[in-house]
Amino acid sequence: MKYLHTMIRVSDVAQTLRFFELLGLKELRRYDNDAGRFTLIFLAAPGDEDAQVELTHNWDEAGYGGGRNFGHLAYAVDDIYASCQRLMAGGVTINRPPRDGRMAFVRSPDGISVELLQAGPALPVAEPWASMPNVGSW
Repeated sequence: MKYLHTMIRVSDVAQTLRFFELLGLKELRRYDNDAGRFTLIFLAAPGDEDAQVELTHNWDEAGYGGGRNFGHLAYAVDDIYASCQRLMAGGVTINRPPRDGRMAFVRSPDGISVELLQAGPALPVAEPWASMPNVGSW
């Protein structure tokens, strides 16, 4: 398993970037998705590029309440199916199953969303994951 990033949602990209730049973080890459109407910006401290903060700007969002500006922790895993099976066997609900062989979401006991991403290419689509519905939110 490898730590990837922590995601936070932001309302004002310019102000948020200014804050993190003052803190010492630098922009590594940016992705604009016109169809999804969002921008992802990845930041890291110089020399520590593996520990990233993902800023997510949803273009139509008017503000966040109730802590929804914190998104998730993200980890790459060697086998997403085995990881999800181990979590399920331990009593963890798979909120967003890895139907695509690539991505899943679970929640900690305190409701912190954790994204699991298949390291490397997606695994072949497989059951029971392909047919599992989403549960709750992530």
